[in-house]
Amino acid sequence: MLAFDLEYFKPKTIEEAIECFFLLKKENKRVIYYSGGTEILTLGRLNLLQMDAVIDIKAISECLEFNFKHNQLAAGAALSLTRIEEGNYFPLLSTVAKEVADHTARNKITLGGNICGQIFYREAVLPFLLCDSDVVIAGEDGKETVSIHQIFNGAFRLEEGQFLIQLLTDQKYITMPFVSLKKRQQWETGYPLITVSSIKADNRLRFAFSGLCSFPFRSTEMEDALNQANKPLHIRIQQAIDHIPAQVLDDIEGSREYRLFVLRNTLEEIVAELEGEG
Repeated sequence: MLAFDLEYFKPKTIEEAIECFFLLKKENKRVIYYSGGTEILTLGRLNLLQMDAVIDIKAISECLEFNFKHNQLAAGAALSLTRIEEGNYFPLLSTVAKEVADHTARNKITLGGNICGQIFYREAVLPFLLCDSDVVIAGEDGKETVSIHQIFNGAFRLEEGQFLIQLLTDQKYITMPFVSLKKRQQWETGYPLITVSSIKADNRLRFAFSGLCSFPFRSTEMEDALNQANKPLHIRIQQAIDHIPAQVLDDIEGSREYRLFVLRNTLEEIVAELEGEG
């Protein structure tokens, strides 16, 4: 139960959702877009998140799309992680999605809820960073499509009233060799320690990380270091570590030193598997 009153709206179109948001804002109400709601409910019960109204986007057809069109895979923000896993149109995304929480929770957690949430892991964004996906967003000025690298910098930088509709990924990336490893302190229990996802594109390895810093990221500097095939792997890994873009987490799940130890081993596994792929 939430300790405050909450108005609930479930528009059927993008236009209705935007109109609803700004009408509520005119009434000085705190409004949140809602797709899965697990994090909103959890934080709300802990009084860490306050709102007067939620706008549920799960009745908007574009937010539920999961299909190929114009050589791109459209993945709607309101898709549950279970739906993504079962559809398996994007094997790397399916692999990442099925490692989030447990099966019961994945029935409720949505793609948009995971990657736009406040919990810092947000690992479902990693495949889209690796594949240079586009993001379809809606706002007061209508719909627009932008590169994920323009709008995601540790988190989605959405303007007031904007919400995520879909992510679009070129079909060419779907079958590229990939590895995604999620490491925990205790096998298959508890929160993750780190997740590292990688694909091999144009004979070059790409890497994206979750749980290493306080936000998920892809670093071209780390990739440059790891792709120096003329150097011993341990040197490449150390040079990559030297380019981690922010402070490494040090928390109850694992110390900074332990995370770096796990990172080294994980990168060794991934490079060993992908460098021989065609």
